[in-house]
Amino acid sequence: MHSSAPSKPVEAIVLAAGRSLRMGRPKLTLPWGKTTVLGAVIQALADGGATLGLQGILVVTGGHHWLVEELLRQLPCPIPIRWTYNPNYEGEMLLSLQEGLRHTLSTTQAALVTLGDQPQILSSTVQAILQCYQEEGHWLIAPSYQMRRGHPWLVARPLWKDLLALSTSHTLRDFFRIHAGKVYHLMVETPTVLKDLDTPEDYARERPQEE
Repeated sequence: MHSSAPSKPVEAIVLAAGRSLRMGRPKLTLPWGKTTVLGAVIQALADGGATLGLQGILVVTGGHHWLVEELLRQLPCPIPIRWTYNPNYEGEMLLSLQEGLRHTLSTTQAALVTLGDQPQILSSTVQAILQCYQEEGHWLIAPSYQMRRGHPWLVARPLWKDLLALSTSHTLRDFFRIHAGKVYHLMVETPTVLKDLDTPEDYARERPQEE
């Protein structure tokens, strides 16, 4: 991307409303390297998006929201962090995304949808997705590893109305099926786009070794 080309403003929406039932304790605040699970996600977003139009990070909280919000207050981040509470956090992930879309900045042209329990996320993946959007303008970009769609994925504002119109009987899978012809699959060489943390076994296996 030429440095003279203005970046279209993007906001990351971090879905962090889960109850951590399978983990048995609030997973987003668990230690991860020198930070926490959620801290690693925020750091990757900031490192990957700082020069590619990422104007803000909006975290949708729900289960254990007081712990998550306290953590967010303490995180150092060069990009502004905000949060909003999803009162329907026991429902589908779609409800949290809809809550986030309703609270995005008015200048935001696209949302980078990110999982709060995906600390394996690489800043290079964030960078590649945002660069693809800034240079090519696709409305729906999903990273793909060995033909499997992962996170984070980007959705441009013209498609938000379709997401917001989905009822509680729908899921994000339905949205991708409806818009299958619009999805730009960005091939990546890392399985991290498919990984998140659900169980203590996941955490023990994926957690970085202490230095």
